[in-house]
Amino acid sequence: MPDVAAPSAPQLPAQLQLYDQVGSLDHDAVLAEVELTGVRLSAQNARGVSVASSVLASVELSDSRLEQLRLTDVRLTGCDLANVRAPRASALRVLADGCRLTGAALVDALVRDVTIKDSRVDLASFSASRLQRVTFDACLLAGSDFVETQLDSVRFHDCDLRSADFTGARMQRCELRRCDLAGIRGADGLRGSRMEWADIVAMAGTWAGALGIGVIEED
Repeated sequence: MPDVAAPSAPQLPAQLQLYDQVGSLDHDAVLAEVELTGVRLSAQNARGVSVASSVLASVELSDSRLEQLRLTDVRLTGCDLANVRAPRASALRVLADGCRLTGAALVDALVRDVTIKDSRVDLASFSASRLQRVTFDACLLAGSDFVETQLDSVRFHDCDLRSADFTGARMQRCELRRCDLAGIRGADGLRGSRMEWADIVAMAGTWAGALGIGVIEED
């Protein structure tokens, strides 16, 4: 099997317009070629917001509903996106570093060429979404939801995936390296991925349960 393709990096302009204050997000708002730093925008309710060719640092968007959010060529550093609801969102060439996405819901979304590293993504949902060329690196993904998700060239490296749900997931060219998969649901949804041998052996009980294989107790 060929190596899993890495995500493309955001394409950012040489200069950005600096902002440290934004009042609120309106429907169909467009933020392009800007750098937002330390902006607090929690509990927003806006549809069709577009952020392009921009950098967001320590921006707070927690508890917001951002239907059809569009992120294109965006770098997020230390941002709080906990409990953000973004149905039918799209993310293209995005890097999220040291961010909080606990409880975030990107349902029926398109996520392509995205890297999320050193971030909390626990209890998040990517249900019914399409993930293509996505890397989760050293992320907390415990209790996350990949139900009915299409994953193509997705990498999970050094991630905590305890109790994650892969029921009905469909994987192509995916890999999991040094991940904690204790208690995962829908283990058959990992079909089409590859893992290191030590991790495969450590998960023998999970594979047996997924296949309906019983254990013979020794006398």
